[in-house]
Amino acid sequence: MTLTPLDWLPIAAIMLLMLGGLWLSRGRTRSVADFLAAGRTAGRYLVSVAGGAAALGAITIIGNLEMNYVAGFSMIWWSLSMSVVLLIIHLSGWVLYRFRQTRCLTLAEFFERRYGRSFRVFAGLIAFLSGIVNFGIFPAVGVRFFLSYCGIPAELSLLGVTVPAFPLVMALLLGVALVFVYLGGQVVVIVTNFVQGVFINVVFVALCAYLIVEAISWDQIFGALAAAPEQASLINPFRTSHVRDFNFWYFLIGVYGVIYGQMSWQGTQAYNASARSAHEAKMGQALALWKSMPQGLFLVFAAVVIYAVLHHPDFVPLAREVDQTLAGIDREAIRSQLRAPLVLQQLLPPGLLGAFAAVMLACFLSTQESYAHSWGSIFVQDVLLPLRRGRPLSPRAHLRALRLAILGVTVFVLFFSLLFQQSQYIFLFFAITGAIFAGGSGAVIIGGLYWRRGTGAAAWAALATGAVVSVGGIVLQQNDPAFPINGQVFWAIAMAASTVVYALVSLLGRQPREPVDLDRLLHRGRWAAEGDHMRATMPLPRGHRLLLFTEEFTRGDKALYLMTQAWTLGWFAVFVAGTVINLTRSVGDAAWISFWKVFLLIQFAASGIVVVWFTWGGVRDLRDMFARLRRQERSTADDGVVR
Repeated sequence: MTLTPLDWLPIAAIMLLMLGGLWLSRGRTRSVADFLAAGRTAGRYLVSVAGGAAALGAITIIGNLEMNYVAGFSMIWWSLSMSVVLLIIHLSGWVLYRFRQTRCLTLAEFFERRYGRSFRVFAGLIAFLSGIVNFGIFPAVGVRFFLSYCGIPAELSLLGVTVPAFPLVMALLLGVALVFVYLGGQVVVIVTNFVQGVFINVVFVALCAYLIVEAISWDQIFGALAAAPEQASLINPFRTSHVRDFNFWYFLIGVYGVIYGQMSWQGTQAYNASARSAHEAKMGQALALWKSMPQGLFLVFAAVVIYAVLHHPDFVPLAREVDQTLAGIDREAIRSQLRAPLVLQQLLPPGLLGAFAAVMLACFLSTQESYAHSWGSIFVQDVLLPLRRGRPLSPRAHLRALRLAILGVTVFVLFFSLLFQQSQYIFLFFAITGAIFAGGSGAVIIGGLYWRRGTGAAAWAALATGAVVSVGGIVLQQNDPAFPINGQVFWAIAMAASTVVYALVSLLGRQPREPVDLDRLLHRGRWAAEGDHMRATMPLPRGHRLLLFTEEFTRGDKALYLMTQAWTLGWFAVFVAGTVINLTRSVGDAAWISFWKVFLLIQFAASGIVVVWFTWGGVRDLRDMFARLRRQERSTADDGVVR
């Protein structure tokens, strides 16, 4: 065991904070809508911080460290190139704003209202199967980290019986997460995820400060990065033609996927419906740029530090020890996952060693809570209940069914993680398994929310196309791990094919007799739902006006928008200037090293401000959510069943 008594303090602290969140949430879940979407009472900061923690699992941290170890700073540069596109998505509330206007509790409930009940069942089943397969490796990757990082032996003695540590630790952690979800659904999940999110951001900033002040110098970092192979630079993004998998094309496909697949991935689907209004959902999305800053800083900086430690001559003894440990692992995918934990284990002092373990524990539990809640809810809401053909369950029976489904999901991922042999990078596995649903669902969502001519037949065809392409990719890669097309490219093929199919079938097929009434679907105009907007009489924003200030905006909202636009456009201007300079003259590594040093220092300073800002805003939203849950009237008909 590598952890000292001092290292157990932050681990105990995060568990106590989560238990405190559970205690604060007691008795507040009193309806199906509360269990599924926290009664639609969450404010922007709460949705942003808690949703961010739910999406940042232990596996996501390991996957990002794995990716950034290969790509270095290059992907940051290319991300600046698309910052304006992402700004438009975030500030306009693209997809999310309209979905929240539907007041649907799950995505497939919207599909039923738009395309029909049978398509809801089909889409719900595809989303559920895609999700649990994608989710299936989460526990395994997380537990491997804990065993390696904490120095837990392969076998443990339990009541005098020797048992393998891997399944025992996995069952224990899954059981803890299951208890939290069982006791209060999304109300408990959102509160505990918020606590975890604040803790994670604080520790990330502290870890970055230690790594650069005490563990390693700038000269050591950039000296190691500068020695990377020709055309596989980790410093100069214009010399990366030989970077495999995590290159410019990986990033470009990912950006297109953000536009096309906005809200397609349902792992944290409850957050799509939890905001107290469409405007709050939109503002929560606008905050995404800021809330992810501490996470992005650590995941890039820690990865390049790890690369430097393993390649700089000053760290040869440490690198040799890590390499010897990795040499005893037969699968390359597992060696890639454990590289970062083993280096950090050697670099971090007592206290911070435990703090990073506590972060990984928080991330493991937050994602397990949210994903088990999401996939269990989708099975009940979008498969089981529609098959009952309008015969809703009583609230008590409905909640029992949701809890049993969540239990079933937990048991499935336990056995899947124990049996499945992963053969590729985490994010490439994510891309292809997620594309089973997300490859086709983007066309169905966007067409359903924004295009009156989109038809049910087109939705069936598009979703089936995306699933077939993705399943075919999985089969090819499992039979041949060296198959030349990776998971990210299969995702791109699925998205493109589904878009074309949806458009062609809608245009060439038979149109329904009654045109789709989007105003009714989106609760606009005379169909507006009371309480979803600040004043019932104000005009609702549509089209390009979503990018502008509307009557829903307060002074603070306007200031936030202007600040976000200034920050993003400023970095985009840096990207344009840098690209022009690099295309017109030769720029050496020394200039890029200076740029990245300044970039990281600016990001570090901004991250410290973000931690304080979002903690204060989230606490205020948490207090408001509890007040709304206390006085809010519940309806038994608000259960996601289309009657």
